[in-house]
Amino acid sequence: MATRSLVVKIGTTSVTDAAGGVAFEALASVARDVVDLRAAGWTVVVVTSGAITAGWSEVGHGRPRPSDSVALQAVSAVGQPLLMHAWRDAFGAVGASVGQVLLAPLDFSHRGQYLHARGTLAALHSLNVVPIVNENDAVADEEIRFGDNDRLAALVANLVGATHLVLLTDTAGLLTADPRLDPTATLIEEVTAFDTELVHLAGVSRSGVGSGGMASKLAAARMASWSGITTVIAPAHAPNALVHAINDAPGFGTTFHPRPERLSARKSWIAFAVASRGALHINQGALQALEHHGRSLLRVGVESHVGNFVEGDAVEIKGPEGQVVAKGLVRVSAESFHDSDDVVVHRDDLVLLRRS
Repeated sequence: MATRSLVVKIGTTSVTDAAGGVAFEALASVARDVVDLRAAGWTVVVVTSGAITAGWSEVGHGRPRPSDSVALQAVSAVGQPLLMHAWRDAFGAVGASVGQVLLAPLDFSHRGQYLHARGTLAALHSLNVVPIVNENDAVADEEIRFGDNDRLAALVANLVGATHLVLLTDTAGLLTADPRLDPTATLIEEVTAFDTELVHLAGVSRSGVGSGGMASKLAAARMASWSGITTVIAPAHAPNALVHAINDAPGFGTTFHPRPERLSARKSWIAFAVASRGALHINQGALQALEHHGRSLLRVGVESHVGNFVEGDAVEIKGPEGQVVAKGLVRVSAESFHDSDDVVVHRDDLVLLRRS
């Protein structure tokens, strides 16, 4: 796609109001920024949350929100058209057209589907249409869903080869502490590496309506960083929030810089988009060969394996202490593991994961 490409995600608490209905002005603000950026040469994909909350506002009639997955899927089916109608009106007011793209995890884990999704988004751009992406909540299997739209946004950013990912939320960015508990909390403006202390700064979603929270945003930012993508967590309700985030305005949001060594698109797909179907436990010699010599994983280096994987499946590769050190596509099945060729995971199909 274009040299400058952006994926922007806006969370449930930002696209809906206190009653759960669609907050039109928030959508209109994003639409205005997107149109301005497109006029400046950017391609933009919008990832939206809020379908379940908007749907329950429509049919809940003040009752407590359900928690079982079947009911939530049905509520999502109500909310999706409400949400898309609001996005269509918001962009229509500034002269732009939108197209809905509902994605499921299988669209990323299956390589053919992955490339097809990329082609669809590229075709929408060629038609001068802004893609509005959401998870296909109405039919998603609870066991294989994305879990939150922060992860989905990072996967989409990798899918389209984006240079920037902006996560618009209801906070100023990543803070040194929870401001509701610590009034001295301050904004962390830049992050260059991910460590344990950074992860501890993030909690879970406390809003009760979203599935994410700062922890999921950090995970998305880390994923994007490995793919060479700059990520900004920024306040959704600030004027021209998206433009300020892209232009690196001082004191606005938290910017996560990409790793110097960018993963290829295919290796990013292996690392983050494909679900693991098992695990290989390797010895110290194999660990040294992978991390320091860039070798393939050989059968002799595998102490044990778990899972019912088949050839071509993704597996986690765990070191002697049980830590995940890599992920790769196996060339053998679990059933025929000991009757296979020496190469279990070729280096071209393997991604090291211990470097921040």
